[in-house]
Amino acid sequence: MKKYIIAIATASILLTSCEDFLTVIPETELTSNTFFKTRTDFEQAVNAAYAPLRAITTERSWLLSEMHSDNTYYGRNPNFGAVDPQEDLADFSVLVSNGTNPNTHLLNQWRQDYLIIARTNQILALIDGVDFDATAKANVRGQALFLRAYAYFELARYWGSVPLHLTPVGGRDEAALPLSTEDEVYAQIIKDLVEAVPLLPKRSAQQLGRVTEGAARTLLANVYINRKQWAEAEQILAPVISSGEYSLMGSYDMAFSDNAANKNNSESVFEVQYLEGAAGFQNDIIYRMMPRPLLAAELKPITGTNNTQSLDGEGNNIPTPDIIAAYEPGDTRKDASIAWVFLSSSERIDKNYPYIKKFAKKHSQHGNTGTNFHIFRYAEVLLFMAEILNEQGKTGEAAGYLNQIRTRAGLAATTAAGQAEMREAIFKERRVELAFENKRWFDIQRTDRIQEIIVPLGQRIVANPADYYYPPRAVPRQNVFTNLNKFYPYPADESNLSPYF
Repeated sequence: MKKYIIAIATASILLTSCEDFLTVIPETELTSNTFFKTRTDFEQAVNAAYAPLRAITTERSWLLSEMHSDNTYYGRNPNFGAVDPQEDLADFSVLVSNGTNPNTHLLNQWRQDYLIIARTNQILALIDGVDFDATAKANVRGQALFLRAYAYFELARYWGSVPLHLTPVGGRDEAALPLSTEDEVYAQIIKDLVEAVPLLPKRSAQQLGRVTEGAARTLLANVYINRKQWAEAEQILAPVISSGEYSLMGSYDMAFSDNAANKNNSESVFEVQYLEGAAGFQNDIIYRMMPRPLLAAELKPITGTNNTQSLDGEGNNIPTPDIIAAYEPGDTRKDASIAWVFLSSSERIDKNYPYIKKFAKKHSQHGNTGTNFHIFRYAEVLLFMAEILNEQGKTGEAAGYLNQIRTRAGLAATTAAGQAEMREAIFKERRVELAFENKRWFDIQRTDRIQEIIVPLGQRIVANPADYYYPPRAVPRQNVFTNLNKFYPYPADESNLSPYF
């Protein structure tokens, strides 16, 4: 922890813009004392605070929150031979030793979130001491508060109690902090977001891709929902719906970004920005999620690239039979979200594999796409409001919001009657509406349904491994589904640098 936080504090000074590069000569003299002097400096600094979201979304979130659920699973290739850290996440077999684990994905998620925190702390510590346009200053400050709150929200949901860094780290002695309680972390998240909401512009007045008042309200409502503060959640979320700034796209498939078009559309509340090309802003998320081994000829119809290459190794985030069966007959979201590919080199008897279609957009170069990824969509705002109202006994009102989602999906109005039935209907609707958007584990976790949902999943996999993409030479390991904890163990490398965990 000590070594790392000092490193990210230094990194927060060596800023790289999300849209252009900061060039200062000589670079060796670039420090917080010489850099944070102008409006442009702070705008470039907040750009740098967004940057870790790309790595988090492309490389981590789907592993820790989607494949660690009943929505997707790990696709084994016996010829690959390795036991991956991904496999432990999918199998709920992350071993714990003194509260820690060396899984590289846990470590990198932790570090990326604290990188956001280090960069935003630098901004928030210095911005009031520099004189520039008040409206622009409020916008930058609001963005920094949102991003710090979002990073801590991720940390709180993954680990519960975490170190609460709110000021820049000035030296080794300040680098390691005790674990703050989960309640203390959530209190700070709420404080940051309450402050951010009035500082941020509405969507129509904000540069596309940046966080807005609506995004901050939605995140705060999500936090209140996690804390079961239903009245507060309704109050903060209602203006997002009444603002007229957001609407559902005409069809479900239209909600998602193409490679270069349809980004930040009317349904987008906040999405991570990507750009195809050589600038370093691309993603390769669909490649990480394909079943394997996949020949170039089998992949090309999906990606459309002019230099398609075969994919070897093992597959990740393969839709489970459970999520496929969760769609009601006639639900248009199923065909928009899931498709099938034939893997001629697979050792499975059934060589047809499902894959996540909703993110598979045609692009030019192999492994290089520009599709954005949603953190929040307006569809989730409506589902949040349905849940908020139902939990306050307003089941009839809740049905109206739920039915907006169902109508677009080509389904009839819900038949749920009473609070308990409506609660289950919303829970199921969230699963199919938000499938593969990294929401499922958090929904299971926050509703205390781990034992109810994950234990039977493990039993089904052990009893029928072929249904869950095991080829004949592979069998479930003895430790599958043996760690059903609400939170992950702390990263071992960080524990080695801290006396507190």
